[in-house]
Amino acid sequence: MRKHQLIVPLALLAALSVPAHAEDRDISRDTLPANDGWAAYGPGTTGGSAADDAHVFTVTDRAELVRALDGGSDTPKIIRIAGTIDANTDDDGDHLDCADYATDGYSLKKYLAAYDPRTWGGAKPSGPQEEARQASAAKQAERVVLNVGSNTTIVGLGSSAVLKGASLQVKNAGNVIIRNLELRDAYDCFPVWQPNTGGLGDWKTAYDNLWLTGATHVWIDHITASDKGHPDAKEPTYFARNYLRHDGLLDITNGSDLITVSWSRFADHDKAMLIGSGDSATGDRGKLRVTLHHNEFESVVQRAPRVRFGQVHVYNNRYAIKDDYRYSLGISVESALYAENNAFHTPGHIEVADLVKSWNGTALHQTGTLFNGYPVDLLAIYNAYNSGSERDLTADVGWTPTLHTKIDSAERADREVARGAGAGRIP
Repeated sequence: MRKHQLIVPLALLAALSVPAHAEDRDISRDTLPANDGWAAYGPGTTGGSAADDAHVFTVTDRAELVRALDGGSDTPKIIRIAGTIDANTDDDGDHLDCADYATDGYSLKKYLAAYDPRTWGGAKPSGPQEEARQASAAKQAERVVLNVGSNTTIVGLGSSAVLKGASLQVKNAGNVIIRNLELRDAYDCFPVWQPNTGGLGDWKTAYDNLWLTGATHVWIDHITASDKGHPDAKEPTYFARNYLRHDGLLDITNGSDLITVSWSRFADHDKAMLIGSGDSATGDRGKLRVTLHHNEFESVVQRAPRVRFGQVHVYNNRYAIKDDYRYSLGISVESALYAENNAFHTPGHIEVADLVKSWNGTALHQTGTLFNGYPVDLLAIYNAYNSGSERDLTADVGWTPTLHTKIDSAERADREVARGAGAGRIP
């Protein structure tokens, strides 16, 4: 039987390419610096820094990670991830694929035949194949959903720590730090078909790489999140819709509050970051206070972020936009997004007005925006471009951020983020 805590030999640390400075400074006991965004409000965010030696773990596989997480307990704990951990593995560490989760007679071929809109119509799927899909999805969820409890720090060791296939979830928990970790490919084996009244429908997937739901005081720093390994663009089309396998890279919903996301990289994905559950989720009022700074959004189609209700400070971020693109800043109901000194790089056919999209939003504060190296008034251009088709946005979002690090020029931040954002780049 494996011990509860793994002692990593020096030879393995060397193989993991741990930089000398990382061995000199134990980042696993770092706490969020004062004034560093909304997560610094009040008592700040300390994660598992108070953990005793019995609750400091170095883990190298899923089984060890699950034991260290301790069912999402609130006991102060530090979890160091070494190397690559695959959530789609059994208790013996053997890899599981989608066929291993399929049960009760589920097959994609039968599912597509049963719920083809040309014969099934516009009703929600029901019956044997949908029930089999749900049972199969539940089997996968038992493996890939990993719950993080309060007073927890999770850090990657060195420059190559990866958690793949997992949906890391901070659910109704607080005081959590997640740093220096690549979160890759939260792949849903069993998407559900959802008809809608405005068209055929769409495929709905279950997993975000990282999901904060009812979470408070969370610091996310130097992570890299992507679909690496299974990009949705290479998935087939069924019912005239792309067969999506991934949901968000980072979603912050259901009354989550006091969050700082810094120096992280979100890449090669459709819907990157949702802040807020829905237009009718009025319980989110007064919550969803989030700071995003010094992050890179590369080849992200939309939601960078999309905001409902929250007071969200977005400063010194870098956007590297590619051809497949919808928008970056989503202004939704009662949102109060305060954007400062962000830099956007786009191909020639994308215009300044394309960077913002509004759904029942009323306000956007922006200053210091760079567009392909040129200063622009993002709000004025958006309003002029959309005059007559969408309501104008005002510049008064009703608040001014006070909790933040030094705000650099967009030009300087652009350079520094390109060099320093993402896992394995903590100085």
